[in-house]
Amino acid sequence: MRPPAPGPARAHGRTKASAPRLLPLLLAALLPLSACGIPATGVVEAGEPATGVLDPGPDPSPSQTWPEPAPATLVPLYFVVDGALTTAPRAVPGAGADLGSTVLMLFEGPDAGERRKGLTTELPPSTVAPTIRTDGAAVSVQLPEDVAGLSDLAVDQLACTVAVARMRQDPTLGSAQVTVEQPGGRLAGRSSEDCPADAARRNR
Repeated sequence: MRPPAPGPARAHGRTKASAPRLLPLLLAALLPLSACGIPATGVVEAGEPATGVLDPGPDPSPSQTWPEPAPATLVPLYFVVDGALTTAPRAVPGAGADLGSTVLMLFEGPDAGERRKGLTTELPPSTVAPTIRTDGAAVSVQLPEDVAGLSDLAVDQLACTVAVARMRQDPTLGSAQVTVEQPGGRLAGRSSEDCPADAARRNR
């Protein structure tokens, strides 16, 4: 009887003996990776990508510049003091009021400061602007229905205010002629030359 061949037995014995020794080596190789927190499943992205430092840009604070106020223009209104005409200049923004707005201011009467100076009016209050037509130096003023029966002094107030305002609109005019038409067809004509000359020249 022959003894078994030693080759395969020794080879098989070496295989079984080497497996227990390889396991500690594999565990030792994996242990540093798990201790460092490196995942074994690949790269895991987290958070947003890094960006550079942004330029803060210009100061966002608003500008402190203010618009310049519009220059005021003096508009002369004719009122009455001691039974005679006199002017009271009113300051309005811009280049001045148109003829209709000027007449409405006149119908409002003297303000508190003007009344303290003794100024009165012969015109009744009205909130309806008259119809005004101009043709060069000629001006026609058609009064509304709520204004009727004006006295001569009231017509003078109205006509002189309109005449001087018209000459301020067109500085090339040497004079202005105003026709006042009251309800019922009553007409009255006045010329800027009939107005107090000192007042007209002072406010032109």
